[in-house]
Amino acid sequence: MTASITGIIPVMLTPFTDDDTIDWNGYGALIEWYIANGAEALFAVCQSSEMQHLTLSERVELARSTMEQVAGRVPVVASGHVSDGLDAQKEELAAVAATGVDGLVLVTNRLATQDQGSEAFRENLHALLDALPGDLTLGLYECPAPYRRLLTDEELVHCAGTGRFALLKDVSCDLETVQRRVDLTRGSTLTINNANAAIAWPAMQAGAAGFCGVFNNVHPDLYRWLQDQGARHPDLAEELAVFLVLAACTEPMGYPKLAKLYHQRLGTFKSTHSRAVNFDILERFWALEPILERIEQGTAHFRARIAALDTEE
Repeated sequence: MTASITGIIPVMLTPFTDDDTIDWNGYGALIEWYIANGAEALFAVCQSSEMQHLTLSERVELARSTMEQVAGRVPVVASGHVSDGLDAQKEELAAVAATGVDGLVLVTNRLATQDQGSEAFRENLHALLDALPGDLTLGLYECPAPYRRLLTDEELVHCAGTGRFALLKDVSCDLETVQRRVDLTRGSTLTINNANAAIAWPAMQAGAAGFCGVFNNVHPDLYRWLQDQGARHPDLAEELAVFLVLAACTEPMGYPKLAKLYHQRLGTFKSTHSRAVNFDILERFWALEPILERIEQGTAHFRARIAALDTEE
């Protein structure tokens, strides 16, 4: 039976030590931080995890470690779908599925090359579906690396019709597209989870099933409040939505190392080392630390306002 996986879903970071090994203690602390700050599910072994730079054994161990520590408190989905050939994809997906994750996420740009159309997409999709356990909940992710492949309406409806899929991490970054996709999948098990901060609030209002963007690594609790309580407090929701959009504009400043710096400042883990970003982000982006200070200040400001509302009520 396809499980329901919705809500505020952080795309998990992979903390490394300075000598380029996975910092498992830091990873454990990060899991607890996500859950304490409103995560309703966790997306492990994704692009934010630097999955293209992880070995298969590292991808598998991250998925297994997440499942073991979470211990059923929230659903865990994982991908690690990075290979080009179908045989290698079957191997990596089967290995991640064997960890017992609650959902396995397929990457759309692995299901057809840039010059292939929907026929190839469907053939490759069903080759993988046939190779995976029939009772395994699946997801779809329009990962932008190495290139963004958005699903066509026909492909989306086809995937929904299989009854195998629980979520699409939507990377269209377009509210009209999100609204159309919500309508196209209505009544199916497949829900649309927007990943773009610029449209996070209106997408929620349009029926998107939560938020799965990178700034769930900074203030997932604020997105959770927006989702759960924003309609009851529309003026504050609009103010908060503006802040969240502006904060997310820092993503091009060396993410995911940017988020690692944020967590280093919080004390979640020690190192900002990244395999995906191999340059000094503080040297390249001169005012980055003052910007992070302002994001921290704004986050604290809105948390205080939300807490005051709770006290009043």
